[in-house]
Amino acid sequence: MTGKWWVSLPASLHPRAQVGTMSPAIALAFLPLVVTLLVRYRHYFRLLVHTVLLRSLRDCLSGLWIEERAFSYVLTHALPGDPGHILTTLDHWSSHCEYLSHMGPAKGQILTRLMGEKAPACVLELGTYCGYSTLLIACALPPGGRLLTVERDPRTAAVAEKLIRLAGFDERMVELIVGSSEEVIPRLRTQYQLSRADLVLLAHRPRRYLRDLQLLEAHTLLPAGATVLADHVLFPGAPRFLQYAKSCGRYRCRLHHTGLPDFPAIKDGIAQLTYAGPG
Repeated sequence: MTGKWWVSLPASLHPRAQVGTMSPAIALAFLPLVVTLLVRYRHYFRLLVHTVLLRSLRDCLSGLWIEERAFSYVLTHALPGDPGHILTTLDHWSSHCEYLSHMGPAKGQILTRLMGEKAPACVLELGTYCGYSTLLIACALPPGGRLLTVERDPRTAAVAEKLIRLAGFDERMVELIVGSSEEVIPRLRTQYQLSRADLVLLAHRPRRYLRDLQLLEAHTLLPAGATVLADHVLFPGAPRFLQYAKSCGRYRCRLHHTGLPDFPAIKDGIAQLTYAGPG
C-alpha cells in the first residue's frame, strides 16, 4: 500500500464536472447585465471601435497615420488657399471615412464666436493636432494678430504644418512650435517674443491642463481679462483643472456643453475661463 489515499467521487461531484455544469448558468446570469451595459454604453463602444480597433488596422494596412491619410484626402478634395473649404473637407472625412477626433463644427462655432467677441491680438494654442482648430483661430484673428500653436508629436506637427500652409497662412501669422508644453511655455517670452496671450486654447491632454495653466500664471503670460478655453473637460474630463479654476478665485468660469463630433450622445464641454489677475 502506498502513502496516498485515493477517494472516488461521483461524476456529478467531480470539480471539473461542477465547473463544466456551472459555467453556462453563470453566463446566463450575467447576460442581462452585459446586454444592459452594451445598450447603455453603446456610443462609447462605437467610439472605442473607431478610435482604437479600426484605426490601428488601417494604420497597419496603409503604413500611414490617420492624420496623414486625412491630409492626403484634403489634398485631393479641398481648395488650396481656402481655409473654410479645407475645414469642411476634414469634417466630411471624419464623418464619412474615418473618425478624426478633431474639434468639429459644433465646438468650432463656439471658438469662432469667442474669437470674434474677444478679438485677441495674440493667441496661444496648446495641442495643434491636425491643425483644425488652428485654422479656425487663424481665420478669426484680427488684422495684425498672431497665433503660436504648440504640438508635442513631431509626426502630427508635420501634417499640421502642411495643412496650415496649404490654407494660406504664413509663419508670421501662424507659428508652429514642436515640443512639450511644459518645456515651451517657459521659453515663450524670451525665444518666441510672446509677452502675453490674450486667448489660450488648451486642446492637448486634459491631465496636463492644470499644470500648464499654472505655468502660464507663473510666467505672467496671462494679462487681466485674458480668456482660457479648455476642450474635453467633460470627456475624457479634467476635474482637477475645473476644481482649481473655480476655487482659486482668479477666474470667472463658464461651461459650454457640447457633444463629441460624430458622437453627439457622448457629452463633452468647453470650459471658458476669464482671468481676473493674480489677485
